[in-house]
Amino acid sequence: MSFTGKVAIVTGAASGIGAATVKALAREGAKVVLVDKNEENLKDVAKECNQYGNTPLMIRADITNDENVKMMVKETIDNFNQLDILINNAGIGTISTIFDENYMENFDRVMKTNLRSLVFLTHLAAPYLIKTKGNIVNTSSVCSLKSLKGKNLLAYSVSKAGVDHFTRSVALDLAPHGVRVNAVNPGPTKTNIIEDRETWKSCTAFKRLSEPEEVADLILFLASDKARSITGSTYVCDNGALLI
Repeated sequence: MSFTGKVAIVTGAASGIGAATVKALAREGAKVVLVDKNEENLKDVAKECNQYGNTPLMIRADITNDENVKMMVKETIDNFNQLDILINNAGIGTISTIFDENYMENFDRVMKTNLRSLVFLTHLAAPYLIKTKGNIVNTSSVCSLKSLKGKNLLAYSVSKAGVDHFTRSVALDLAPHGVRVNAVNPGPTKTNIIEDRETWKSCTAFKRLSEPEEVADLILFLASDKARSITGSTYVCDNGALLI
């Protein structure tokens, strides 16, 4: 898959699935915009992109801050004069139950990070994606399709279910303009969100965690012309977690 001449924004680019996606896009020739709050990690990822001859644009930004989101879109257009691919990957995972005293505070924070920020960035990016007949890939989760017993991921699961339905709904809005929108739904993956990896392995049929690069491969497929007939879809890559 070649992404030569394409410009892609990737949020949550400093680690995990986001970092793997950034490197894969750079390797395939894309001009990549790296967005994250962690500036030091962003620099490390950018260095790895440089080896492919593509100097990425690094933007330190908080996706829950509307002014930051406006700034990242503006800087992308100012630097590259186009936008072809939006990878809404940034998100947080928190442990909570409906009985927690501060549950609503936690719920609002998760929804603002995992869903609202994604919706706002899509809103701002849509006019530029229409110009290039580009596409969007959202990082959701297998938790949007199944409540994992004993994991206390209520707010996270609800936010990712929202991502799935937003993906379908906005895909319908953008289809007349030639813009595709899809989502990937990873199961347990080796990222900094997953701490007790052995326990999480037991939640999958294959008894393993995905590597971030495996999810990145799927993201690149959906962002490529090979997926030109696919829109409004959610793609599960979970090592059989839904089967358990």
